[in-house]
Amino acid sequence: MPLLRFDLIQGRDKASLKKLLDVVHTVIVEVFGVPERDRYQIVHEHPAEHMIIEDTGLGLHRTNNLVVLSIVSKARPKENKQEFYSLLSERLEAECGIAPSDLMVSIVENSDSDWSFGRGEAQFLTGKL
Repeated sequence: MPLLRFDLIQGRDKASLKKLLDVVHTVIVEVFGVPERDRYQIVHEHPAEHMIIEDTGLGLHRTNNLVVLSIVSKARPKENKQEFYSLLSERLEAECGIAPSDLMVSIVENSDSDWSFGRGEAQFLTGKL
């Protein structure tokens, strides 16, 4: 946990996709302090015409390199979230060539009782996690 869903426009090669996922995971571990093997990433690729992601009036220029990242996580301090957004933007630009204007992130918070990692248990509630 957290659970990450990536919505991307089709066309990335396997190496580029792996690099994107690895960079995001590294930033999650670094900023939120999650364990290295706490990695839950799902990629959905769409034809360009299936993603209408505008700029909310901010004057952002979007390209086919767009990354929409949805995160479900336990509550995180505002400062950690801001650090995450900033560092993620910097690293994706430096390591993946993704412009900061092509990154959109949304974090949805939930609690310990909202997670089961398998075996029909809520491991945060049973004390296994």
